[in-house]
Amino acid sequence: MSDQRTALVLGGGGITGIAWEIGVLTGLAEAGVDLTNADLVVGTSAGSVVGAQVTGGAGLDAMFARQLEPPAEGEVARMSRANLARYAWALLTSRGRDVEFRRRIGRLAITAADSGLTPPEQERLDVIGARLVGSDWPDRALTITAVHATTGEFHAFDRTSGVPLLQAVAASCAVPGVYPPVTIDGERYVDGGMRSAANADLAHGYDRLVVLAPIVRGIGPLASVDAQVSGLVARVAVVSPDEASRAAIGRNVLDPAARAPSARAGRAQATEVAARVAEVWTG
Repeated sequence: MSDQRTALVLGGGGITGIAWEIGVLTGLAEAGVDLTNADLVVGTSAGSVVGAQVTGGAGLDAMFARQLEPPAEGEVARMSRANLARYAWALLTSRGRDVEFRRRIGRLAITAADSGLTPPEQERLDVIGARLVGSDWPDRALTITAVHATTGEFHAFDRTSGVPLLQAVAASCAVPGVYPPVTIDGERYVDGGMRSAANADLAHGYDRLVVLAPIVRGIGPLASVDAQVSGLVARVAVVSPDEASRAAIGRNVLDPAARAPSARAGRAQATEVAARVAEVWTG
């Protein structure tokens, strides 16, 4: 086992995705399967927050307890029908070309932000910063994904990239049309989920892989989790929300009121998948 390298991939899925992933990690640890000791952690969007927390030394008990706190009052973010229609149009007109799709989505994000339709960038940085353990990259291997809003180029940030951790995570969480792009060295970046909901292929070369994916499906140029892990490693387990977790998450993944139910559902689901995950992680 000592030469078997492990990777934990944490996918995107909004506020409820953060809560569900923390619930699953907590429940698995209680069942004797601690995924937080992975040799590599890959985080996309919601997963970037969870990944930064676990590699930064946050304890699962404290992380889980925070998900149960009453949400702060304020307007609830949501993906509007108009925004969904723009996503659909970008998919249709990109004709399966992934970079072109990401360019179109990036333009959508920039236009929305410059028109004042999304919160100010600094406000989002403050929100994300409050979720992190600290401002420094952890010593452990952590990869955070994002997309260049102008070129559509995919980026995988880590502690060698020279990008501050806060900006990397905030960029990975910058859902186009809902949250503003994040500025890094004068360039603007958006959600890493615009390439894939999990970007599991970044775990290439690792021997044992567990993917926690609130969203597993792919559409058009967006690769599905199953497609990315197929043939990637000999041992892989993909965990996605079961029926009870989907019910807890609800229709709006950005609704803080669904955070606590999502965390509890993920923790309960962990007992059902623990044996399968343990077989991959330690078997």
